[in-house]
Amino acid sequence: MTFIESLTLMFALMYIASLNYWSGKRWGALVTLFLSFSAVAVSLYWPLGIALVAALFVTILVNQFAPTEFKGEIKINVLRQGCQHLLALSLFMVAIQYCINAIQLKQGATPWLMRPDVVDAFLPIAGGIELKAIISLNLWDQTHPAAAVMLAAVLLTGLICKRAFCGWACPLGLAGEYLYGLRKRFIKAELLPPAWLDWPLRMLKYLLLLALCYIVIGMPSASIPYYLQGNYHKIADLKMGMFFITPGIITLACFGVILMLAAWRRQGFCRYLCPYGAMLGILSFASPLKIRRNKEHCLIEAKGMKCDKCTRACPANIIIHTQTTVRSDECQACMRCVSACPKSEALGFSLKTGHRVSHKVLVVLLLLCLFALPLTAYLSGFWHSQTPDDIRMQLIQVIDRVGH
Repeated sequence: MTFIESLTLMFALMYIASLNYWSGKRWGALVTLFLSFSAVAVSLYWPLGIALVAALFVTILVNQFAPTEFKGEIKINVLRQGCQHLLALSLFMVAIQYCINAIQLKQGATPWLMRPDVVDAFLPIAGGIELKAIISLNLWDQTHPAAAVMLAAVLLTGLICKRAFCGWACPLGLAGEYLYGLRKRFIKAELLPPAWLDWPLRMLKYLLLLALCYIVIGMPSASIPYYLQGNYHKIADLKMGMFFITPGIITLACFGVILMLAAWRRQGFCRYLCPYGAMLGILSFASPLKIRRNKEHCLIEAKGMKCDKCTRACPANIIIHTQTTVRSDECQACMRCVSACPKSEALGFSLKTGHRVSHKVLVVLLLLCLFALPLTAYLSGFWHSQTPDDIRMQLIQVIDRVGH
């Protein structure tokens, strides 16, 4: 685990501890702190220790000089944007570190920067095959273990807190928001497709998900050990990197379509092409947490007023103001509708029993899924790739000739 990964992880845990403390859940804060210090003590890994001290120091300073973010009722949209941008910044720093590591390998030099294992999160097929190997063969891959860990973490977020990963953490979703905002500066119209076209377009991401599942499920269990031990799997991340660094004409055309979709309509890529979004959309039906409307407090039934602020605030164009429970697979739990509602009691992210989950608790659940599982995996020895640098150095020289 590199220092950037360690620092991001510890900042997330310290923020969870702060939110718990100022929300009155002192036991939650103590448990989080205990687990953080225990992780450092068990691992005896100095970057993790330094990251914990740095995260704790910054958290104390923020609590001292900018306490509103913890003590006060930080607004939903502010918290969501902050979470998205900080995670995107972390991934950007990881990407720089990974590029430096890969360039040094290509030059035949021993990298002075470690390879950040979290980049394996961008290997969903490898992650799926590894999870299948664990379930069917009790075989734990040591080449890209973080791929299975991160895929499991993202799946867990879908089961617990709907598509909150898409609405609160995904860097592609954040990039799409900026592209859409840039397009709106020059072309004000929404340019939404008609309903008869929107539904078939939405099915595209499910077809892509089906194709990925076919690759994973269709691979015979007997062939999995050979694949995991093969040269292609050892440099799957480098092959993925070369796909983006040296794209062909078809790849550039695909990138162009994705960019146009993201600019054309809000959440265009998420809505039409993202297989992760499709996967989380399916899992979200099983999530106990959903956006629910309380008719007794809603201005429509309670006072006979015409109000659709929640619907107009929804970036996925879900009709909310006429529903009791929003079950749509397009709901990203972004809580923009909750923020827009003029009656705080009328709309919320809650269980079927009526127990509400605030946006701060949602962030805690999301960060726990995304960081507690990788930390556990790291402490268990199932996070860092065991492929030596000299093997990767040899294979990257002939990367174009390495196939399945």
